[in-house]
Amino acid sequence: MPTRQVILHPAEEGGYWVEVPSLPGCFSQGETREEALENIKEAIALHIEDILAAGEEVPPEIGPISIETVAV
Repeated sequence: MPTRQVILHPAEEGGYWVEVPSLPGCFSQGETREEALENIKEAIALHIEDILAAGEEVPPEIGPISIETVAV
């Protein structure tokens, strides 16, 4: 089964939003982490479907992504 790395962000108003770095413009959200991660699966499938319908090539997965925290 193909995989995509996603970044899960806490939303200011509560819940979470998710982005897919390898698929620019592919986002989703949910009230819980679990819901957001389930929702992004559907968003990824639809995003890829749209890319293919447009006759374009699906971007490859990038990664691995490393997110670090630095003191400023």
